[in-house]
This record gives sequence, structure tokens and C-alpha cells, in this order.
Amino acid sequence: MQRWRGLEFIPGGWGRCVATIGVFDGVHLGHQELIHRAVQLAHERGLPSVLVTFDPHPAEVVRPGSHPAQLTTLHRKAELVEQLGIDVFCVLPFTLELSRVPADEFVHEVLVEQLHVAAVVVGENFTFGYRAAGKVELLAELGQRFGFAVEGAKLVTVPNSSPHSEITFSSTYIRACINAGDVTAAAAALGRPHRLEGIVVRGDRRGHELGFPTANLSTPRFAAVPADGVYAGRFSLLNATGRPPLMAAISVGTNPTFSGRERRVEAFVLDVDEDFYGQRVAIDFTARLRDMERFDSTEALVAQMHKDVRRTRELLS
Repeated sequence: MQRWRGLEFIPGGWGRCVATIGVFDGVHLGHQELIHRAVQLAHERGLPSVLVTFDPHPAEVVRPGSHPAQLTTLHRKAELVEQLGIDVFCVLPFTLELSRVPADEFVHEVLVEQLHVAAVVVGENFTFGYRAAGKVELLAELGQRFGFAVEGAKLVTVPNSSPHSEITFSSTYIRACINAGDVTAAAAALGRPHRLEGIVVRGDRRGHELGFPTANLSTPRFAAVPADGVYAGRFSLLNATGRPPLMAAISVGTNPTFSGRERRVEAFVLDVDEDFYGQRVAIDFTARLRDMERFDSTEALVAQMHKDVRRTRELLS
């Protein structure tokens, strides 16, 4: 897969393509439907498929301080869409200037003049251009004018527990699940467990003293960190090719038993005695075990940690 940051990386002699456009945070099941359709259409037409996304998140540029919790880093997003068969991952740097481009100019300058699109696949709720004034209907009109096809795909929904209602899989819905600690519901919408990536940093080594040494994860600034609690999951070394993920009991929170104040993500990795300091790792959250609790004694905390480890084995073995 080719990776472009900016349209200046379009190679000379670039022909036509099939494009899909969006932020694609999470690359969830709804996004995957769009991407599958774009890839299929590209294959049918014998053209490359291009996924156009934006960095930083448009919300942070238009309304500074409003950046939503990030489900996937840009690097992870590229990995996921490559697995889905996309030929070109194109990142448009999102600036105030780009945010002020009218919808019709965006289509003409980016999709027609630069990418030479033959077809565009977007979700039925897709918006674009200044003040998000452009919608699928306008895109279709412009497609007729400039000679490209437009498909507005329906959103992916599943039945809700309430009668006659549905849940729409969206990045906003998944963020709400993660914020509530419901990593199982988040995984159902993502099509895989929610992942945090980062560098292992030094902690206060209290876990080591208790017999449960943990890898403390330094997460990206806007990462979607699950609600405080203890989780079962898997721990992966991102630079260790071929090494399988390891089972882990994961703590998210401030460690109230020891009057902690700093919110941390700590993973006790099962069945290994290894110092992961400085390594780039990923934590995949599989299930929530319990709330974060304050224990009256260190002995009570250690007893509960043993239970957490046993439960982690039961869920992941």
C-alpha cells in the first residue's frame, strides 16, 4: 500500500481511481463496509482504491480543545485499511484554510483535478466542505457534472435491547462504550478489541514489590482510555515480529489503595518475567473484570489481584 501525506505525493501520470473519504477513526464495522465496497468497485473497474483521511482531527482545528478521544492512531489506521485491501492511504493535513474551502471547490480541486476519481464511496451521513455544507446529494450532483459515480452507503446498525430500536455503529457510539468501560460492546462495533498503543515507562515499582510487576503505558495525548477499572486483555510487543500476544490483567485508574492521583494504564503480563521498559507495545482490551476499588490493606489488594489473574486466564485461555 502506498502512503501519501498531502496531494503533492501523487505520482506523475496518475490515472483514475476509486476513492472513499472520511476521518475513519476506529476503522469500525461501518467503516469497513465502506472500504470493502470501494475496494470491490476499484477491482471491478481495474483501478486503484484510495482512502482519503485527515490529520489532525478536523474538530480540533475548527474548535480547538474539542478533539474527541482517539480510537486509532494514524499509524494503526493505516495498518487496518491496508489489511482491508486499500491501495493508497492518503492523509490530507487538515488546516483552517482547508476547513474554509467550499464543498464544490473541494470536489473540483481535490477529487477531480488531483485524484481523478472515477467513483466515490461515502456513508449516507457524509458531509464535507466549509461548515460541512456539502452532503451526499451535492456530491452526486457534482459527480454528474464532472463525470464520476457516487455511492452513499447505508450505516451499519444492529438491534438494541429496547424494543423497535437499533444501535448505529459509529465512532461516537464506540467512544461512549469505552468511556463507560464496556469494552465488550466496543469490540462488537469495532470488529476487534479496542487497542491502546504506547511506550512502556518507569512507574513507582509498587506492583513489583507486591509480586505483580506491571508495564506502565504512556499513551498518546488524545487516546480513548477505558473507564477506571480492571480488565482482561492481551499485550503485544509491536517491534517483536512473530512473537504472539501475551495474556495480561490491566489496571486503569489512580490506584486508590495507595492514594494515587495520576491516572495510569498498567498491564501485569502473565507467565513472563521481563522488563518491557522503553518498548513500544499495544494493549487490547477483551473484558472488564471489575471496578477500581480501594482496599483496607495490602493483603486484601494482593488477594484480589490473584483473583483478577485467575479470571483473566479463564477468559483468555
